[in-house]
Amino acid sequence: MNTAMPTTLHVVARYLDGRVCKGTTRDFAPNRGEFHVHPEGDERSPVRIALAALKAVFFVKSLVGSKEHVEEKDLARARGQGRRVVVTFRDGETVAGFTVGYTPDRPGFFIIPVDPDSNNLRVFVVNAAVAKVDFAAAGAATPAGARGAA
Repeated sequence: MNTAMPTTLHVVARYLDGRVCKGTTRDFAPNRGEFHVHPEGDERSPVRIALAALKAVFFVKSLVGSKEHVEEKDLARARGQGRRVVVTFRDGETVAGFTVGYTPDRPGFFIIPVDPDSNNLRVFVVNAAVAKVDFAAAGAATPAGARGAA
């Protein structure tokens, strides 16, 4: 019998309408339609979040982050496993990284960021919020038109 506690993960849920919910989760599953976030400072009152309302879920090292950090997006120098990808969201933001599970007909997919100094450990991209997915060959520069705000 496994009595281990589920892992608590720090997340930043970014909604399609621009809202942000920061906190911890223990029940995120990419194929379920919803999960719960215990907001920062109020761990006793979880917020139910529908994936359909989100742009992405950022699994982070720290809920504070660093506003001064400029996210590295150079795929040519990046090291990692999976396909090199730049995702452009409908709002113009881009995320560059590696994915091993992109399938356009699923709710979303994970990206491991290119930048090893990123506060983001991984990002669950919600497919409905994506404008474009660009793949690059190993050693290739970031695909043209794939640069943007982080």
